[in-house]
Amino acid sequence: MFDVTALGEMLIDFTMQGRNEQGQRIFAQNAGGAPANVAAAIAKLGAKTAFIGKAGNDMHGKFLKETLESCGIDNSGFTLSDEYFTTLAFVDVKPDGEREFSFARNHGADKMLSEKDIPFELISSSRVLHIGSISLTDEPCRSATLYAIKYAKENGVIVSYDPNYRVSLWNSESEAVKQMRSMVSYADVMKISEEETVLLTGESDYEKAADILLEQGVKLAAITLGKNGAYVKNKNGGKIVKGFKNKALDATGAGDAFWGGFLFCLAKSGKSPERVTLEDAVYFADFGNAVASVCVEKYGAIPAMPTMDQVKNKMKEERQV
Repeated sequence: MFDVTALGEMLIDFTMQGRNEQGQRIFAQNAGGAPANVAAAIAKLGAKTAFIGKAGNDMHGKFLKETLESCGIDNSGFTLSDEYFTTLAFVDVKPDGEREFSFARNHGADKMLSEKDIPFELISSSRVLHIGSISLTDEPCRSATLYAIKYAKENGVIVSYDPNYRVSLWNSESEAVKQMRSMVSYADVMKISEEETVLLTGESDYEKAADILLEQGVKLAAITLGKNGAYVKNKNGGKIVKGFKNKALDATGAGDAFWGGFLFCLAKSGKSPERVTLEDAVYFADFGNAVASVCVEKYGAIPAMPTMDQVKNKMKEERQV
């Protein structure tokens, strides 16, 4: 039995790590992709995870498949294509830790995930199926994602959804809004960032945005608030959960780290989203905040995901004011 199976893009993040003696920027090869980051966060905490996706049968794809294995993630559902190359993202890290992205994805293998690539036995043997929204940008991966979600719902698997808006990957903002919102009604648990509230709900106020998500069928919602932590909401109410102080080097994967910690707690609780109390949700978010706080203190996403001991140590430290 898997705690969480993630489905979607896995790609290479070439992350800026300074300049050489000639002043040229240096980019380090890191494994990335939001759903894969979430799976890695959960696996490094000690849960059993699997990943479903597609990359190229090239040096980068092989590196990604090896990365999954080294993280202890079941990679049997991660196929390598001879027809398409591995998607690449170049990430320029600003002095404050925020990022600017440039993608090479026009013939990226992750977009070509199809229904025939999905090992449904992985989904049916999981407590949670987690997806993002990058797999909704193109066909056939859009239809494959929807097919997997419907299968999960039919088999009593919790559906987790974390939309991840990247402007350059969509033909238009209106198309992004339409496709990203189309998944909300399928989600049992959902996470969005404060910057994505208008895109997903039409509301800029995060409390009102959370209410709208619940009205559309989400049982448990979390909205990340950057250094201020996160806001969690379910039928029992809502609450802000403060974050932790940290020395941020790279914000890549911070939201994925948070959600990985949150889903880890949900899966290990053995509770359905309907049975999660507000107190439970606050603990899940507190744990997720700690995971994210450790993650941003290192470069990259998957390489920066912390162990359980690191998270426990962080939770003993001072909170953000």
